[in-house]
Amino acid sequence: MTRILHVLDHSLPIHSGYTFRTRSILKAQQGLGYEVRGVTGPRQSASGADFKVNNEADGELQEGLIFHRTPGTVSGPPGLREWREIALFAQGIEAAVAQWKPDILHAHSPALCGHAALKVARRHSIPLVYEIRAFWEDAAVGNGTGREGSLKYRLTRWLEDRVVRQADAVVTICAGLRDDLIARGNDPARISISPNGVDLSLFGEPAPRDEVLARDLGFVKADGTPCPVIGFIGSFYDYEGLDDLIAAMPALLARQPDARLLMVGGGPRAEALRAQAEASSAAHAIRFIGRVPHHEVERYYALCDVMAYPRKRSRLTDLVTPLKPLEAMAQDKIVAASNVGGHRELVTDGVTGALFAADDPAATAATLADLLEQRDRWPALRAAGHRHVAEAHDWARNVRRYQTVYQNILTSDAHAEPNVTV
Repeated sequence: MTRILHVLDHSLPIHSGYTFRTRSILKAQQGLGYEVRGVTGPRQSASGADFKVNNEADGELQEGLIFHRTPGTVSGPPGLREWREIALFAQGIEAAVAQWKPDILHAHSPALCGHAALKVARRHSIPLVYEIRAFWEDAAVGNGTGREGSLKYRLTRWLEDRVVRQADAVVTICAGLRDDLIARGNDPARISISPNGVDLSLFGEPAPRDEVLARDLGFVKADGTPCPVIGFIGSFYDYEGLDDLIAAMPALLARQPDARLLMVGGGPRAEALRAQAEASSAAHAIRFIGRVPHHEVERYYALCDVMAYPRKRSRLTDLVTPLKPLEAMAQDKIVAASNVGGHRELVTDGVTGALFAADDPAATAATLADLLEQRDRWPALRAAGHRHVAEAHDWARNVRRYQTVYQNILTSDAHAEPNVTV
């Protein structure tokens, strides 16, 4: 039975899009008969997550999955700190390899994971798959922690390119990332796509509408019927374009006076967005909930008629497909999203959802108003969205894409001879 050791920035019990994709991949691979484990880097312990380090025994069990940990922290100026982190993480991977003896290392971005895994893979002649979920230099620009063209930006991009050139196979989550790598001169034959997906086995019937919660939030009209609700559930980063969504509310109310906006989540832009909403003429129609426990999220999805994803146009949003629209479709929600590249890979306008011009509150309002006024289209949109997820983004199907990648590198001896010192 083939053993796959996944090399990860962080994992469960932390909850994030990154960890949920990881969980889905590992669970689905288990279902195919692979033996799988994960090993996380020093950032897991730096996050403050509650776990027990135990690399000498069988690792740490989280939701039926085993993870090895890399203890310790690193410090130093940019550049030196990253090399120290790679060295420390390589020690953690070495310990997991010695204890479990995997057949394949499958490293997931960022590039620090890939470089640490590459060191160990070449030392032990283990084939390496490197999977890119986003270009982290662009993600840092998008979330406000980095600046395009800075030393850190250029270093991260250089590290990424180096791992891509030396890995035995490369996987990306979408066509945008693959096309960008090919434009940098990489061989298309070495780059596969394993798209973002959801584990449909985790989704049963959508949760029923909580009428008490709806009344508490003011989502009920004077005659007792429900208000139409636009929802966003996720992280409040600048690139998500939530300021455009709030700016669209006055125009939306002009056509749909009873419409409401539900904002669930938090992040760096939370305070500024709340201030913007309070100053808006639509303030009475906007509700902020803050972060909620993961098991309560379905209660808020159940209140929403349309889930809105107004991402701003940038390298990050044009190249990377998000997970949230797929989760919404899986829960039979109608999706309205800006027409950035990452959304266009997921949503077919007028079929599985609706697309509107990015960075344009007026266009956002018009599209949302059209959807609320055309309720007769809702059943078809919901059914098409759910069908699209089932056919193209269910992990039970998507995980089989890795089988070809694994088979190809296991039958090749290219990994046995290192071509570059790392």
